[in-house]
Amino acid sequence: MDSIKNAANYVSDKVNEATSGASKEANKEVAKDSNVDVSTRASAAKDALGDKADEHKHGASAEANKQRATH
Repeated sequence: MDSIKNAANYVSDKVNEATSGASKEANKEVAKDSNVDVSTRASAAKDALGDKADEHKHGASAEANKQRATH
């Protein structure tokens, strides 16, 4: 039963990792857009950093769940 739970957590973490990665890329594009006001660009840059941290966190959690599911 635990391996099923770990497999489900793995899938969830991979989805969250992909979502964070997509959000990070979108925020990076806003941060680089010179047609956007400075405060919006700064906020997007800050959000991109947070998304990057979330992406790594979910990736690490997914890997841990994958290892638990296979053992």
